[in-house]
Amino acid sequence: MSSRQAALSLYRRSLKLALDWAVHRHLWRGQAVYLRSLFEKNRDVSDPRLQRELLKETEKLLEKWKHPEPYCPPSAPGGSKYERNLPPPHLDPPRPLKF
Repeated sequence: MSSRQAALSLYRRSLKLALDWAVHRHLWRGQAVYLRSLFEKNRDVSDPRLQRELLKETEKLLEKWKHPEPYCPPSAPGGSKYERNLPPPHLDPPRPLKF
């Protein structure tokens, strides 16, 4: 994976991690702008060693700030409303009684 792809992956993961801490979009937006400024600050780094070092530091920060109980939307798998109102399972038609 190129360093550009790794940086984009880290950026996406950091935005998703921020959503775990700030569920409402209006609160999250400020954090997203701040994260973007941090990534933009190191955009022009061309030294491969320095790029790898920055990526490692960012990985460590993401692991450090990982939420212990990430937000899960209620209707998503693992949410409180997931599969709440499923239709009954399909049953075979009743068999006639034999006397």
